[in-house]
Amino acid sequence: MTHFWASSGHLLLDREVGGGLVVTDDFLKAYLARPEVLPPEEACDAERALHAKLMAQPQAEVAEREIAAIADADARENWRFLLGWRERLLAAPTLQGAYAGIIRRGVSGVPPVFLDQLVHVILRAGLDEEGDPFVVRAAECLFRPQRVTLHENTILLADAEMIEGHEADRHASPLLAMLGGPAVTSLDILKSGDADRYWQRSDAFDLVLDLGGKPSGRAALGKAIAHWVRQIHGFDVEIEAIENVRDANWRWFVGLDAQATAIGNALWKGEALDEDKASRLIALYRLTLPSEVPVLPAAEGAPIYLMLAMDGDRLVRMKPQNLVTGLPLAAHEMAN
Repeated sequence: MTHFWASSGHLLLDREVGGGLVVTDDFLKAYLARPEVLPPEEACDAERALHAKLMAQPQAEVAEREIAAIADADARENWRFLLGWRERLLAAPTLQGAYAGIIRRGVSGVPPVFLDQLVHVILRAGLDEEGDPFVVRAAECLFRPQRVTLHENTILLADAEMIEGHEADRHASPLLAMLGGPAVTSLDILKSGDADRYWQRSDAFDLVLDLGGKPSGRAALGKAIAHWVRQIHGFDVEIEAIENVRDANWRWFVGLDAQATAIGNALWKGEALDEDKASRLIALYRLTLPSEVPVLPAAEGAPIYLMLAMDGDRLVRMKPQNLVTGLPLAAHEMAN
């Protein structure tokens, strides 16, 4: 097994025989170490006592009076959220099941970073036996926003946070600003000749994915999405990258982000896409479910399309939760 994504926290979790991730005290302690949860210097005794209690027993019951005794209102709010989040994580036998339950019940009030962290660690489990660094790099797109750059007739995806850092350096340096060129060109592009370097740099998130290169970045992303579906629903799917949809029977699609969902809705209504919207589509897939998986009547015999698009700022913010609720399954097929 290749080691990668230590930052996901997967080593803090236990595994079921079937591969499901089991929440442990050590995993819960990682939340207690978050900056917004660690008691600051001015914290009252009640807050310090609660934090110490949970560090000793992360699954201990907490009475409302223990929270009410905390002097700072913001701290009380943070603790109520954290304890509610803990209950959501422990509500299912596995973390995969907990994530699916969280999505199906609604994520209002949940900071996106908490959902991204769960996607990160669940995907890490799903990619255990994946030896292709292009697939693993593509999987980063499911939990880290990407900046799109159109460069030399190809589409490059770079980690948005990394690009922001390089752009800040460029603004601070007159020489770099004078040299010009997109910031993405100052980062390394993952190429087949030296792709194995990804494993040593996986937690840096600093390698660029060529979405149209060889091996195909689009195909790699399709495989990464298939790993995600397997973790959440418990079955294998075939995902094929396609260039366009020549199908008058546009019956079922899943937008992999908000922009793609809007574009798909327009197509479903029979509306023509203007040039701006059409140019935002960067990947299109056809997903095939196993024949034994029951589907809704509206989708019987119809292809399932997946769409990925960038927004007006050329950012891609994937929403893997759409694959929890968006597939036309007649029943919830949870393996974990």
